[in-house]
Amino acid sequence: MIQGEVQTESFAAFADQVMPRLKAALVAAVGVERAADAAGEALAYACEHWDRLQAMENPAGYLYRVGVSRGRRWRRLPPVFPPPPDGEMPWVEPGLPRALGRLSERQRVAVVLVHCLDWTQDEVAELLSISRATVQTHLERGLHHLRNSLGVTS
Repeated sequence: MIQGEVQTESFAAFADQVMPRLKAALVAAVGVERAADAAGEALAYACEHWDRLQAMENPAGYLYRVGVSRGRRWRRLPPVFPPPPDGEMPWVEPGLPRALGRLSERQRVAVVLVHCLDWTQDEVAELLSISRATVQTHLERGLHHLRNSLGVTS
């Protein structure tokens, strides 16, 4: 096998492994409608810079930041989360999408990844390149703001 084929195969394996989780994280960061574009731009960046990226300690975290920064043109707008579908899921508080959109990006990402997508706090910490304690802080603050926004007492 020649060098180019090895590079292509290693990139394809990386993309298959990382992209579903990266898209999920970007949904939490920039909203459902913008996540696909942000993930696509991050993947294009990864392909162009694969030699450099594969040598990094946390390439998925780096690509997450690429996706978020490439989405800066959307930063002025709050992320868009669709309303909960009728009858397809268990009951979801109708105000939840709007309340999630009002959280800070880090709080929203931590809450969505941990409480909606069952990521561990360690996985979120690795993706965001922050400590587990910082993830815990974002979770606590995010959940506090959500409870206040939704009028939930605990």
